Amino acid sequence: MDDLTTLTPIDTEAELTRLAERYRAAGGIGVKLLNMLGGSAENLLDRLPPNVNKGLESAVDQALRVAMRTAHKSRKSVPDQSDRVNRAVTTAMGAAGGLGGLPSALVELPMTTTMLLRSIQGVAKEYGFNPASENVQFDCIRVFAAAGPLASDDGADMGFVSVRLTLSAGAMNKLVAIVAPRLAAVLGQKLAAQAVPVLGAVAGATTNFVYTSYYQEIAHVHFGLRRLALNSDISENELVARLTQKMQKKLNK
Repeated sequence: MDDLTTLTPIDTEAELTRLAERYRAAGGIGVKLLNMLGGSAENLLDRLPPNVNKGLESAVDQALRVAMRTAHKSRKSVPDQSDRVNRAVTTAMGAAGGLGGLPSALVELPMTTTMLLRSIQGVAKEYGFNPASENVQFDCIRVFAAAGPLASDDGADMGFVSVRLTLSAGAMNKLVAIVAPRLAAVLGQKLAAQAVPVLGAVAGATTNFVYTSYYQEIAHVHFGLRRLALNSDISENELVARLTQKMQKKLNK
């Protein structure tokens, strides 16, 4: 990690304001874009065939485990890219996945999940954390627990995303078991939007762009809070509470 810099109370408050703006921006344009594709999250999920819907959680669980194995390994041969480049790559993946409708979208799912995780790892590194570290890998997976861009979120989800969990035997498997159902609900919306061949290419490109933007912003908030806790000597729990309070005040205006 880089050398720590002690922040003044004013600097800390300014950084919290910046992170609050990132958190609010995470789902902003995404909701509008995805609603243009066909409405609410529930309506999208209803479009999936029953057998796909039933097996979605196990498919996402498997995709997440594949991503864990391949995302970090790829760092040895492929350098980190900017958020913009990562969005462009996943957008192209989404278009390719949606071109053939649901069958090709299902094939594309683990590749996009891996790319999303790579992008999150890149954000962690940007804040001075080592993606090879087990606890950082743990945190990267936890970013996926955040509500998806179609969800209504007033900041309550920050408690789960930022809470410190103890690394112990089997902890990563337990985390994946917690995260997979939440991520399945999110990626199920993406699959449903891609279900129509050819037209699904547009939907796939749009959803991948939105989802990548969303998880990148959530990763910035998550690792920004971790870094801020180290630099300000304030507990992360207190910073999360202050951040949530900022967001709720903004909503009440």
